[in-house]
Amino acid sequence: MRIYMDVCSLSRPFDDLTQDKIYLEAEAVLSIVSRCETDDWTLIGSGIIEYELSNISDEEKFEQVQSIYSVTNERIALTMQAEERAKHFQKNGIKPLDSLHLALAEAYNVDVFLTTDNHFLDKANQLNVKIKTANPVTWLMEVINNES
Repeated sequence: MRIYMDVCSLSRPFDDLTQDKIYLEAEAVLSIVSRCETDDWTLIGSGIIEYELSNISDEEKFEQVQSIYSVTNERIALTMQAEERAKHFQKNGIKPLDSLHLALAEAYNVDVFLTTDNHFLDKANQLNVKIKTANPVTWLMEVINNES
């Protein structure tokens, strides 16, 4: 299972966990990352993720998120095809960095693209995206149900 998580997902365990939605998403992200550590699944990295991570100004949060990101064992690179696809996504209301994440994940045929950004997820699901896009909680529950 090849999984691409955007930076809002990778950062979720270090957000305000007093909110139920954020707490559940944080636990799902940690569970997914744990399975990636045991080599059941593969967490995909990219230069776009690394660029976004480098812009985290809070040093402690940067180190925390970097510790999750260090679990990646495959790195994908931006291609011209992915850049063109990202432009299509941008024309349809997806922010530039989000469009690059999505286009990269699609270009490399990941099994699932995970985000905790509901607006982004809604937009992605309205487009003809060639890969599964989901919230980490929803997707993990689906996977667990299918494993039973």
